[in-house]
Amino acid sequence: MKKNKKILGMVLFILVVWLSSCIAASAEGEEPSSLYAQSAVLMDADSGRVLYAKNADSPMAMASTTKIMTCILTLELCSLDEVVDVSAYASTMPKVKLYVKQGEQYVLRDLLHSLMLESHNDVAVAIAEHVGKMLLGDGIEQKSVAGYSTEESKLAVAAFAKAMTDKAAEIGCTDTYFITPNGLDATSENGEHHSTATDMARIMAYCVQDSPKKADFLTITQTASHTFSANGRSFTCSNHNALLTRMSGVLSGKTGFTNKAGYCYVGALESQGRTYTLALLACGWPYNKNYKWEDSKTLFNYGMENFHQLSTESVDVAEKLPESIRVLNGQTEEIGGIAQVNVTIEEAEPVQLLAKDGENWQVEVDFEEVLWAPVKAGTEVGEITYLMDGVPYLQEKIVLSQSIDGIDFSWCLNRILELFLPGENSLLIFM
Repeated sequence: MKKNKKILGMVLFILVVWLSSCIAASAEGEEPSSLYAQSAVLMDADSGRVLYAKNADSPMAMASTTKIMTCILTLELCSLDEVVDVSAYASTMPKVKLYVKQGEQYVLRDLLHSLMLESHNDVAVAIAEHVGKMLLGDGIEQKSVAGYSTEESKLAVAAFAKAMTDKAAEIGCTDTYFITPNGLDATSENGEHHSTATDMARIMAYCVQDSPKKADFLTITQTASHTFSANGRSFTCSNHNALLTRMSGVLSGKTGFTNKAGYCYVGALESQGRTYTLALLACGWPYNKNYKWEDSKTLFNYGMENFHQLSTESVDVAEKLPESIRVLNGQTEEIGGIAQVNVTIEEAEPVQLLAKDGENWQVEVDFEEVLWAPVKAGTEVGEITYLMDGVPYLQEKIVLSQSIDGIDFSWCLNRILELFLPGENSLLIFM
């Protein structure tokens, strides 16, 4: 009896192992079935292709991940060595804060570390006022921020927030509206402070890939700890992006939290020459602030394990091109001939994006089937579009490789003379 139980136990164990392996095999390559985040995106930072989406374009509060845009815009408009004055308004911001005081002065470099490592709300406003006063003009930029009234401070912050929104639109964001530089919940006559997971992942991709100040951005956001002294006080800022030490290849990241937004995280990771960005909004609130790290690992691992780089150079489009295009009214060697012109591709810089096994570029070719002479070499007569999932990523021009003149009096006369004066003694009086 004991022997039978042992055999039965072994059979059950083997069955469980076999079923587990079958489930794992069937799930390989599939999208994550569940995430804690209510809204999430994994993006190929190089191409902007969305690799995973969950309520990706739903407008939501994004808390202190807002400070990613605050940081990159400031880096692009200012020098790290500029001195920032503190207003009374900035000092009134709620926690988390550095506890800056009216009239104090700080070096911008230190404040940006405070902003991105500790997520200080008062610092975000001090930075916004410093940049915003330059955007306002009208003489207000000549006045020290330390002496600003509350109304003047709010005007400077509003100017900076508008620049943030404009910058987001410039880099391709479609539904992002900034009111505050620190991510605290706010509403104006134009709507609520919000973004989408897709837009936040795109903003991070810009920061680590395309911004002229990407090196400074990465240096700041990768700093584990930053210590500085100012106004008779000493400060130490520690990086709260725990993923920097929990996962290999993490480039950057920013956390965020408000009661409305829940726990948020926007990050970037590089692996084997590929760069991924992700955004998690409303992740875990009110249950667990660590869920964002689990979701981040899940999405980054999904990207690394299931996608490979696919270049437009892998597609042979020659067979899709016409051998030639007919040219009406075009000159030929003899009367009654059909004029035709050859075409070539004016190649653009190839595009690489991340794709799953089995995914390939779709190619659409559109060109003029008939032309009217005269035509000149280099004239664009069509285009080749490379698409993935119906989204275009590259267009190349189809151009003429030769010129053909139109039929005119000279051509007609010469062809007639050839008919009546054939051979070596032909006299072509119009050349």
